[in-house]
Amino acid sequence: MKPLHNKGVMDYLKLAFNTLVIPITGLLVFLLIWAGAASMIDTSLGKFPGPAQVYQQSTTLYQEHINERTKEVAFYERQEKRNAKKLAEDPAAKVKIRPYTGKPTFFDQIITSLLTVMTGFLIASAIAIPIGIIIGLSPTLYSAFNPLIQIFKPVSPLAWLPLVTMVVSAVYVTQDPMFSKSFITSMITVLLCCLWPTMINTAVGVATISTDLVNVSRVLRLSWITHIIKIVLPSSIPMMFTGLRLSLGIAWMVLIAAEMLAQNPGLGKFVWDEFQNGSSNSLGRIMVAVLVIGFIGFLLDRVMLLLQRKFSWDKTAILR
Repeated sequence: MKPLHNKGVMDYLKLAFNTLVIPITGLLVFLLIWAGAASMIDTSLGKFPGPAQVYQQSTTLYQEHINERTKEVAFYERQEKRNAKKLAEDPAAKVKIRPYTGKPTFFDQIITSLLTVMTGFLIASAIAIPIGIIIGLSPTLYSAFNPLIQIFKPVSPLAWLPLVTMVVSAVYVTQDPMFSKSFITSMITVLLCCLWPTMINTAVGVATISTDLVNVSRVLRLSWITHIIKIVLPSSIPMMFTGLRLSLGIAWMVLIAAEMLAQNPGLGKFVWDEFQNGSSNSLGRIMVAVLVIGFIGFLLDRVMLLLQRKFSWDKTAILR
């Protein structure tokens, strides 16, 4: 094995310093400042939670989740034993399994929020991207739709929430609903906030395609569909993903607020319930939720960056 050149060793050490030492140092400094500031803040529920208290509550929440899942398994096992005994006595007897109705845990709320935000985001993307492409291809349509987009884009989805709630309650009426009304309400609220950034960024990306590429498409006499697939989509993907990233980030923030306001299941409701609970552990549990919300938002953004790097010709996007 050849010895490393001095310059190569220095470059390696510099990279390790920038990627490991500096971030870890920043995290430690943040934890020290947080612990010091928390010890000086008194609230009606006691001291503001520091890192140690938050870690303790995170382990408590995890243990509560494990206990709840254990109760759920035992609940179904008891039913199975009871039904088996009933069938042994009378093979024609009718048996049924009642669903478990235990309180959702913190981790259940996380899954609920993720399912809601991803459903709304994917449906919004399926609507916004085609419309954005059509608008971007036509200057006339772009001029017609742009004022509407600019009017609705700054409207907070929370302002739509009362209207969405009323419409869903009036329209979504069924004896055997596939989805709960709370899920539909939260999902549509997320959808409304995802539409505009993706639509306008896609339209701008399509409208600013190089004229050279457009001329090549005309020379080759590509069909409309082929032109979209071969020219429009590859050229507009960077702007499209910018809109998707903005939409997903906004959607995640809005969903938490909507869940708090409408008391729909999810992390927002968990935070509000803990605030209303007012126990000595509530602040620590709320802080756990705050950190989890931030971490999930960061992961969602990283996932979008990875997807952009995979599907876009702009391979430096992951570095920004």
